Amino acid sequence: MPTVHPFHVVPSLPESLSRLRTLAFNLHWAWDHETIELFRRLDRQLWEQSGHNPVKMLGTIDQEQLRDAALDEAFVSELGRVHYGLETYLRAANTWFSRHYGESVPKETRIAYFSMEFGLTECLPTYSGGLGVLSGDHLKSSSDLGLPLVGIGLLYQQGYFRQQLNADCRQQERYADNDFYNLPIEAERDAEGKLLRIQVEFPGRNVIAQVWKVRVGRIPLYLLDTNIDVNSSEDQAITDTLYGGDNENRLKQEMVLGIGGMRALAALGIKPTVCHMNEGHSAFLSLERTRQLMLEAKTNFWHAREAAAAGNLFTTHTPVPAGFDVFPPDLLGRYFETYINELGISFDDFMKLGKHENYDTGGKFNMAILAMRFAHHANGVSKLHGKVSRKMTQVAYPGFREDEVPVSHITNGIHTRSFISQEMADLLDRYLGGRWSRDVSDTGVWAKVDDIPDEEIWRIRERRRERLVLFARQRVRSQYEQRGVGEEEIRQVRDILSPGALTLGFARRFATYKRATLLLSDPERLIRLLNDPQRPVQFLIAGKAHPKDEGGKDLIQEIAQFARKPEVRQRMVFLEDYDMNVARHLVQGVDIWLNTPRRPMEASGTSGMKLLANGGLNVSIPDGWWAEGYNPTVGWSIGRGEDYPSPEEQDRVEAHILYDILEKGVVPLFYDRSIEGIPRAWISRIKSSMRQLCPVFNTHRMVSEYATRYYFPAAARFTTLSADSLKRASVLADWKDRMRVQWSRVRVEGVETQQFDADDNVTVGATVHLAAKIRLGELTPDDVQVQAVYGALDSNHQVTGGTAIALSYISGVEEIYRYEGEIPCQTSGLQGFSVRVLPYHPDAELPQELPLIAWE
Repeated sequence: MPTVHPFHVVPSLPESLSRLRTLAFNLHWAWDHETIELFRRLDRQLWEQSGHNPVKMLGTIDQEQLRDAALDEAFVSELGRVHYGLETYLRAANTWFSRHYGESVPKETRIAYFSMEFGLTECLPTYSGGLGVLSGDHLKSSSDLGLPLVGIGLLYQQGYFRQQLNADCRQQERYADNDFYNLPIEAERDAEGKLLRIQVEFPGRNVIAQVWKVRVGRIPLYLLDTNIDVNSSEDQAITDTLYGGDNENRLKQEMVLGIGGMRALAALGIKPTVCHMNEGHSAFLSLERTRQLMLEAKTNFWHAREAAAAGNLFTTHTPVPAGFDVFPPDLLGRYFETYINELGISFDDFMKLGKHENYDTGGKFNMAILAMRFAHHANGVSKLHGKVSRKMTQVAYPGFREDEVPVSHITNGIHTRSFISQEMADLLDRYLGGRWSRDVSDTGVWAKVDDIPDEEIWRIRERRRERLVLFARQRVRSQYEQRGVGEEEIRQVRDILSPGALTLGFARRFATYKRATLLLSDPERLIRLLNDPQRPVQFLIAGKAHPKDEGGKDLIQEIAQFARKPEVRQRMVFLEDYDMNVARHLVQGVDIWLNTPRRPMEASGTSGMKLLANGGLNVSIPDGWWAEGYNPTVGWSIGRGEDYPSPEEQDRVEAHILYDILEKGVVPLFYDRSIEGIPRAWISRIKSSMRQLCPVFNTHRMVSEYATRYYFPAAARFTTLSADSLKRASVLADWKDRMRVQWSRVRVEGVETQQFDADDNVTVGATVHLAAKIRLGELTPDDVQVQAVYGALDSNHQVTGGTAIALSYISGVEEIYRYEGEIPCQTSGLQGFSVRVLPYHPDAELPQELPLIAWE
């Protein structure tokens, strides 16, 4: 092939318009309606043709249009105002972080948030679905709140696939190369102005990754790209597609993300105090963080690991063990041979980091187990998912009750500003004031929703539904034209959907557990619902199946074929190539969001949250977030989370419940109009939903919860353990080794209680005194905590639930130590207690780090 000499052509902007470049390269515009409107004003058609990409738009717009805009005083004035708004936002000192933690958190604190995908805006295709959008929203709210956070991810040459249905309604995937130089990203450079690149050791060679930067408001997001000419064609393909390739390519991607991500931060001069692993994809960062600490402190792997793990957080989004990435030993042996030598551990020790003796991994290395071993904090993404995760993880904590397993939860949210329509945002500005978006979690602000006239909410709801119908018609027409459909069928597109009909939306990743076809279980009943002449109902459906998920593709085909039936084609539409743009139109325009997962498979789900501020309502299985959010005043629940003898029975019953909800609840309420034509009871439910749910299910609340509960405590603990060349971390590691060796000698020798009456009765309000003899072997009372766990007894005479109280050390002679305490008797009934011994160390997070326990 001929030699190519590349050069980069940049837009030529008149001086008075130069600030457009600043606006285009900061994704703050993705959640700022005024900035978006400014670019639309420049050229509305080009804004759409560019895929809502202001960088590409500025590079392709006609120079004559730019000269005209430069002479337009009104446009230049508006540009100045919008640019000033961005600068004011970036410089603001009175952020949530500065108000709450500005004085107490050290200035060097940095949180590094690692994720395989980031859904920030449709023109930057580094996401596939909910996990990516959640990651993007995490960065946006971190920016709004002023957190000292950076993001780390991968930059994909093709990203996720574009979807198109063939003539038989079967999903087809196509991949288009991204032009990085026409995206709102910038190649990062070092202090000498050279392109910043890092390397990761692979078998027989080093893979080089270039670092790109995305400005997300105040937050920098760094993306790694291996598609550069210094790599072989095989290694250039590592970052080609999101979740693409075979298991070996997935391993390569996760090595670049975790190991390469930590090296990129080091090259940037960023030393994170906290690393947040959003799912297990990035868990290799824990090894690299440990390696870096080993070099700094000149210590061994196990001592450095203590400090590294103290500053790590692991968030899991997976409700089933099969959802975690696993790799076979031979593959890891090839890729980590050199790296393991640098860590100074054996291959067996390395493999044990991704295994657990009580957890069957099929002999493979499990990334979630690695993340759990190297993170002293772990959480699920909803209250129910936290419970599911504790049940799934309990085998790793033998002897502990399920509720004591150290996996908590922080329920996901959405970045409200990114999904609310401009019309609704303007309405809230008028009646709630600007605080609704700055302090979106303030319940007092949202209480003012009741002051908004019903007529104004309804006017916006009708306008957004009408815009959704127009968008859907244009989208379907484009789909038909691409497929080569006949002209007569294309002309019929203008009659699909009705701007005044009750509109339901269903859009998400098409995995089988999400049961997209539940509504098709009774086709005749559905058709009657759709074609009711007085009270019609219409559905818009969208979503992609993973290219290797044939079951998900079957669901899409079944729905799309049903939607083409002559009797329903005007009332049911499948929108191809679901992305953030389609999602935004749907959540701003539909009246009802439908969610039908098989409980408890939905870890959280966030799509239904995006309806809330737009005045939409949810009809959902009580799974994920809806199990927390639902009450009868805010929407509808498909069942109450009942257990069923089989999946088939569950589908049958819940489909029937869904039809009943629509026929007897949703449809009558929507079409019950006042003399003015306003559905006042429906709007009352909208207001109730907005008032109760908007201040809770948002990423401002979520991120501030992460900061308060995890980030800053973990940062303080990491700082403590890593000080003085990891002195306290080394002491802690040695203490753990001693505890593991000696724990087999720890036992409860005996328990004494006070004398009860003849019937063993104790009156309410009294206390029960107890004393326990504890054998500690070579350990001391400083190494342990002795507890009594008391509560009501079940039919097997076991304590249910139970409350733990610490017993006090009294005395000790020759390995036997006496502890005493008082148990309060606050309720009547059959009660009991058991005594147990746990490790204790002031620098340890227990039982996360050391799940040892000895019961009487």
